[in-house]
Amino acid sequence: MSLPFLFPFALAVLNVRTPAPATPAPGTSPDEAPIHDITPPLDVFPYPPWVVVLAIFLVVVILGSAIWLIVWWARQRKGPPPPLPSEVALLQLQRLRKYADEMEPYKFSIEVSDVLRTFIGKAKFQLPATTQTSPELLAAISKSPLFGEKDRTLLSRFAEKCDMIKFARIQATGADNVDLVESALAFVKGGHE
Repeated sequence: MSLPFLFPFALAVLNVRTPAPATPAPGTSPDEAPIHDITPPLDVFPYPPWVVVLAIFLVVVILGSAIWLIVWWARQRKGPPPPLPSEVALLQLQRLRKYADEMEPYKFSIEVSDVLRTFIGKAKFQLPATTQTSPELLAAISKSPLFGEKDRTLLSRFAEKCDMIKFARIQATGADNVDLVESALAFVKGGHE
């Protein structure tokens, strides 16, 4: 049997009909045959799912690392060092010096004494000067090798004058205020850090 002979037979068995040639609509020429609609486009995602999961994972890792680095950097970054106790005391005493003539001597002596005692407590001396009485402070100073004779003399003179103004309530003037603040400044400027 020849192959062209089987072709029509196979088409009949399979019940396949050959399409009829398109005929133009009546009143139209064969060149103006109707155009049939095409099927709509299919939505096809261009990447396989594992690529999408991997991309999301990488984005999360990169963002997490960036946030961690920013937080770490912010914690490691140090601000300016705190001022030295001598710098703080000098600033406070110089501020008080401006008001030496205007302030009442009793109040002035308390403020100057607080500044100097805080300096002694925070500086390298580490004495509880803010909680000690003047005799206790002077006794502690006399036993400490950190204080020289000049320091002892300055502090003894300062403590005596402060106590006279605070407790004996002697008549003091602006000149006494200036003398107190100058004694305190001389002690702080004595090279103590």
